Amino acid sequence: MMILDTCPGVKDLKTPTLTIKKCPKCGEEVEIFSNDTKVPCGNCGFVIFNDTLSCIQWCTYAKECVGEEMYNAFHQKKGGR
Repeated sequence: MMILDTCPGVKDLKTPTLTIKKCPKCGEEVEIFSNDTKVPCGNCGFVIFNDTLSCIQWCTYAKECVGEEMYNAFHQKKGGR
């Protein structure tokens, strides 16, 4: 994998950050990492989607930067390109 160190968007791919969200269905706190696309609530099973925009979605050099495998895996998780 060839992640470019100078890219500002790469920090969340190299070292994922944690966000706590409240489940809209039951109010339980749910941990979601910056590299997760969705996480089920541990209390009720409601699926919470990560609304954080990844540089892989918009950057012209994303495939070169993160590598074809990660690029394709990300787009498959997101449901297409």
